[in-house]
Amino acid sequence: MKILIVEDETDLLSSLVAFSEKEKYNCDVAKTFAEAADRIALYDYDCILLDINLPDGSGLRLLESLKAVDKSDGVIIISARNSLDDKIRGLTLGADDYLTKPFHLSELNARIQAVIRRKRFDAPYKLLFANLEIDIHQHTVKINDQAVNLTKKEFDILQHLIANKNRVVSKTSLTEYIWGDRIDSMDSFDFLFVHLKNLKKKLKQAGATLEIKNIYGVGYKVNEV
Repeated sequence: MKILIVEDETDLLSSLVAFSEKEKYNCDVAKTFAEAADRIALYDYDCILLDINLPDGSGLRLLESLKAVDKSDGVIIISARNSLDDKIRGLTLGADDYLTKPFHLSELNARIQAVIRRKRFDAPYKLLFANLEIDIHQHTVKINDQAVNLTKKEFDILQHLIANKNRVVSKTSLTEYIWGDRIDSMDSFDFLFVHLKNLKKKLKQAGATLEIKNIYGVGYKVNEV
């Protein structure tokens, strides 16, 4: 899996590179508009993480040029600019997603996986595992083609675990993805345990051929049974 990181903030770039190595992504880096343009012209990427504020040009122009030549690289805009106009423009120009700084790396990873999955399998917004299907766009879950009624938190937990089905997701990582910065004000994981208990019960009642396994002292992993 090959990704390009277009980012000029040194600290963030270092974090993103370390994250990419940990996730075993083949990672290229560009710190300027010119470097990114050269990379994009030479190589195809599964996903491009694109800052729109670069020292020598706008990342949105890179996005325009990418789509003008009909390249299929997935693009996630990462930006400190949180205005609705910027988001609309980026998505209209062809970006697959828009993530505002600061963000959690676990959330970024889930979004990268979703973009790559859509690009590779041409099944927009759908995650498939065991006898379960998640439609991310419609926020629905089906087991054996029968709808399962989940709360938003239960849906988000299940989506994140399945997006990371080949790895153990720590309690902290899962909590950060679901609750974001609000985790700092929480003094225990009891709220997470309650949602997980209810989710497991609903999946079992619906006949899911998967289980959410507790890896003691580490976190959670989904397995097919």
